[in-house]
Amino acid sequence: MEPFSDQFMKFHPIHGKHVQLDHSDTQATRVESFANGVCFSKHSLRPGEIFLIEIEEKDMGWCGHLRVGLTARDPMSLEVVPEYSIPDLTDQGDSWVFAITRSHNKVIEEVDAGAGGQEAGDGALAGGQRLGRGEVEDADGGESSNTKPKVFFTDSHLYIENVRIPRDKLVGRSRPGRFSHILDDLFKTNTLPPTARRSRIGVLYVPKGRDLADMHIVINGEDMGASAKGIPTIQPLYAVVDVFAATKCVRIVQVEYGFSSLQTLCRMVIQKHIIHRMAIDWLDLPEALKHYCKYE
Repeated sequence: MEPFSDQFMKFHPIHGKHVQLDHSDTQATRVESFANGVCFSKHSLRPGEIFLIEIEEKDMGWCGHLRVGLTARDPMSLEVVPEYSIPDLTDQGDSWVFAITRSHNKVIEEVDAGAGGQEAGDGALAGGQRLGRGEVEDADGGESSNTKPKVFFTDSHLYIENVRIPRDKLVGRSRPGRFSHILDDLFKTNTLPPTARRSRIGVLYVPKGRDLADMHIVINGEDMGASAKGIPTIQPLYAVVDVFAATKCVRIVQVEYGFSSLQTLCRMVIQKHIIHRMAIDWLDLPEALKHYCKYE
């Protein structure tokens, strides 16, 4: 796929009534209740461009999880932002949104257009919409036929069809602490629950033929497969993030495409030669550089 210049990702000023954005429009917090947390990307996404967020804060008083997806509806055209992305926004049509759960991880590769639904020329999902609503799990617990091997992040990029995404920012990182090295390894192997605090979740679409695309969700650097197939791309597609229930706050993680910056290259070299990123504290480096190397 042709490389494209980086654009700084922000949330759209149109959002749910319980959402509060920070001064940079890159962090969204649901300030009350469990609903009215629907957010959109400020700009439409380009083919192969990932909208990546990190879960910053949880509210364990609620049951339910983050929801992400795509919509062909321009947020500026909405008279009222729906209370829920599922089912309110999806029932309006031209929107494909999924609840992020472990069962979603396990079964999305099992259903094809022949077995689970229509071809997507009429806008139908290939068997995935029911799971995305969180209504039904696989009958055998979702353990069956997702045979795609886990990737243990030895490659510098994640490949999805003909899309190439730098892996540097895709994996969640724990906060500094005694067991942070253990938690970092769990993030890298995608062992923790997908909606754990500090998990990183991204959504993108991959062109599939003329004016059609498949939507992919990436959790901590692992592609979950095509969760919606045959999405029309005639109209611009915006990312949807529903800061719902137990998910209270998310922030956007900027992804660098093309050539990495000198800062990023230096950080990669330093991290390559240490046991764990928290060992950077032992190096004779300026504090600002240590902070940059340990985090973003």
